Parts: sequence; C-alpha cells; structure tokens
Amino acid sequence: MDASAMMQGLYSILPEMLVVATALFVLFVDLILPEENRRILCGVSIIGVALSLFSVFAMGTGKISGFSGAVVHDGLGAFFEIVILSACALTLLMATGYSEWEGTHKGEFYSLMLLSTSGMMFMAKGTDLMTVFLGLETLSIPIYVLVGFHRHRMSSLEGALKYFLLGAFASGFLLYGIALMYSVAGTTKIPQLASILYDARIAANPVFLAGVGLLLVGFAFKVSLVPFHMWTPDAYEGAPTVVTAFMSAAVKAAAFAALIRVLLLTSGGLQPVLWKVLWVLSVLTMTVGNLSALVQNNVKRMLAYSSIAHAGYILVGMVSGDVLGGQASLFYLLVYAFMNIGAFGVVMLIAQKEDEGYDISNLAGIGFKYPALAGLLTLFLVSLGGIPPTAGFVGKFYLFSAAIKNGYIWLAVIGVLNSAASIYYYLRLVVYMYFMPANGEVPQPRPPRIAFSLALCASAVMVLLLGILPHSVLEFAERSVLSLLM
Repeated sequence: MDASAMMQGLYSILPEMLVVATALFVLFVDLILPEENRRILCGVSIIGVALSLFSVFAMGTGKISGFSGAVVHDGLGAFFEIVILSACALTLLMATGYSEWEGTHKGEFYSLMLLSTSGMMFMAKGTDLMTVFLGLETLSIPIYVLVGFHRHRMSSLEGALKYFLLGAFASGFLLYGIALMYSVAGTTKIPQLASILYDARIAANPVFLAGVGLLLVGFAFKVSLVPFHMWTPDAYEGAPTVVTAFMSAAVKAAAFAALIRVLLLTSGGLQPVLWKVLWVLSVLTMTVGNLSALVQNNVKRMLAYSSIAHAGYILVGMVSGDVLGGQASLFYLLVYAFMNIGAFGVVMLIAQKEDEGYDISNLAGIGFKYPALAGLLTLFLVSLGGIPPTAGFVGKFYLFSAAIKNGYIWLAVIGVLNSAASIYYYLRLVVYMYFMPANGEVPQPRPPRIAFSLALCASAVMVLLLGILPHSVLEFAERSVLSLLM
C-alpha cells in the first residue's frame, strides 16, 4: 500500500480515530487527576464526540474507500455515524449528573463508552464481513463491562454475565457463518458477495445458505430479534440506566447498519425463503416484545421489551427490500434514538435508587407535582407509541407504507395492530403520573445538572421537529440508501 492509499484509508476512518484518541486521552488524564476533579473527564469525552461528529459532516456523503475496500465512508455510513455519535453525546451529557449520583466518575467508564462507540462506527462503515466482525467485538467487549459496572449490585452482575455468555455464542455463530460463506464464495467483501449471489449455483448452495443463516443469527442477537432476545430484559434492567439508554439506541443502530448494508446489497440474489424468514422474525419480534411489555411493572424492563418490539418495526422496512423501506428504517432508527434516550433520561431523574426506584408506582402523582418532567416523559412515550404529531408516528407511517407498497399488506396490518397494543402500556405510565394518587408523599426527583437538562431538551425538540418537519431527514436517508445501491 503506497503513501497516498494509506492517507486515504486513514482519512476514511477519521471520525473513528478521533473517538479512539479521545478514549485514550481520557484514560491518561484519569491517571493524573485527583478524584475530586474527575467530572471534567465527561466534558473531555463530549468534546471528542463533538469533534468526531463535525468531521462526519465535513467529509460529506461522497464515497471514500480505505484499506483495500475494507471500510468505506459513504452516505449510509455517514447517516449511521450521526445516529451513533448523537446517541453517545446525549448519554454522555446525561452521565454528567448520573455519575455524580451513582459514583461512576471514573475514566474507564467514559473510555469504555467511547471505545464501544468506535466499534459501532466501524460496523456502520464496514464493507468487508471481517471488518464488521471486528467492529462488533470492539462494540461488545466494552459494553459487557459497562453492563456490570455496578459490581456491588447482583442484578448488574447477573445481566452482564448473561449478556457476555450469550454474546460470545452469537459472535461464534457470526464468525462461523462468515467462514462458511467464504468457503463457497472465496471472498468476505460485501459488494463482491452481492455480485456472486447472482450465480444460481452459489445462491442455492446449502453451505452458503447455512453461512447466511448463521450470519443472520449473530445480527439478530445484537438487535434483540425474537427468539434471540432473552438477554435483553436482564441486561437492560441490571445495567446502569445511562448505559441502558446508550445500548438501546446506539448498539441497535450499529447492528442494523451492518444488517441493512448486507441485505440491501444482496437483496437481488438472496433466496425468497430468507425474506420469508425475515418476515416471520419481524412478526414474532413485534408481537412477543409488546405482549411481554404489557405485563411489566418495572419501567426499565417495560422499556427493554418495548425495545425488542421496535426492532420488529425496523425490520418491517428491511423486509420491504427497496429504497423506500431502507429510507424508513434509517429514519426510524434516528427517531428511536431520541425518544428512547429521552424516556430513559426522565426515568433516571425520577428513580431514587437503582435497585428499587423503577417500579411503575413511583410515577404516581408526579404529573401535577413536577409537570415539566411528567410532560417530557409523556411526549417521549406518546412518540414511542406512534401517536401524531410526533416523530414516532412519522417513522411508523413510512415503515408500514413501504411494506404495503411492496405487497406485504399482512405484515403492515400486524405492525399497526402491534403499535396499537403498545399504546396501552405507554399510556399506562401516563395514567399513573396524572390520575393515580401517590402512596404518601411524592418522591422528589434527582436535581438535573445543566448538561442533563440540555440532553432532555434536545431529545424533546428533535422528537417534535422530526414529527412536524421530517422531510429533510427523510431525503438524507433516501440519499444514503441510494449511495449504497449506486
């Protein structure tokens, strides 16, 4: 590789390098800072993420390939980097207050979050299955540690152990699937695999199909598709809530980024049976997620099962297999990041204790005692339920429209019914806030720091703005999908 090719390769991963450099810098500064000054580490992390986000916008959406085609900065990668970095920035802003309450002002906390973010970004830009796998592992290992960061709480350790063990199996399935596909196709580069699939002998090869199936299992685990979702409720409930917010938005976006790149590029050559499998997975994921959420009294577990259901909605757009479906999935992933992180942020303020502060009964009476917090949570829940004029409604409208346009009418009908069912458990929280009397005095929420308030306000503004004026983001999402197919 000559010098110019090396420079182009490094330029193609500039945003990732900025995030990794920030993570290493935070670790170094943590060694020399006295403990009482460690709150500035969060500020340093936010600055690094902001610089990375600026570099994504500066690089634009033109294709910049690097390292012999292993990574590419294109419209799709840029879109998902914006989603991932935005989710990371919001959770870091919330971490300024959360770390003070929970005593997690530690350099490794922020470094692990940044290193995980870099892995997600590599997944979004990987055009080689091995790059995607390395990104997945770079994502996963820090997250395993973050889930168990409250090492003195049994629920945190239990969630981390379950996530680690099942995640190791999923990584094994993914790697074995890549090996099987390579044994037949002779390449792990996604564009070349897409071309090879038009050879009927390879597309119908049972070994190759087994590899595709194992690859799908690995991705299904990361996005919590049923029946590969069993780790999600325990991991989400046991993890520090700021980590749960980060996982629910950023990890899901990264895994879907890789899955969308693979499916859209290979859609023309994949066997019809695989699309039927995705159809079934979408229906199962929506239905099981919503039915499980209906019976939860713990708000974190309810949002965990809700997260599973939303993965099913996103899969509806991918089953459509065209530009409209891809556009809808991208838009919904961005919207989901804002409304879910916002909901977890409000819940963080309301809960007094990590172990027992997330029971639904703790919401009783806050609607009139703390109207600003209750109003924000209501907005995020209404958007998650897909009620207009919020961004959640626009996202679901485009997802189900794409399914109908491509002939998946029953899939759209099942999606609408599931969305209607989800409104019950979202509005149940609203009913508790405004209509249920508190058992004793209404507990006082944690006082938010300015950065925490900024994150909540930014999330609320985006939920409303993308619900009223979604067109520019939808056009960006459409261009991102088209850049992949050109």
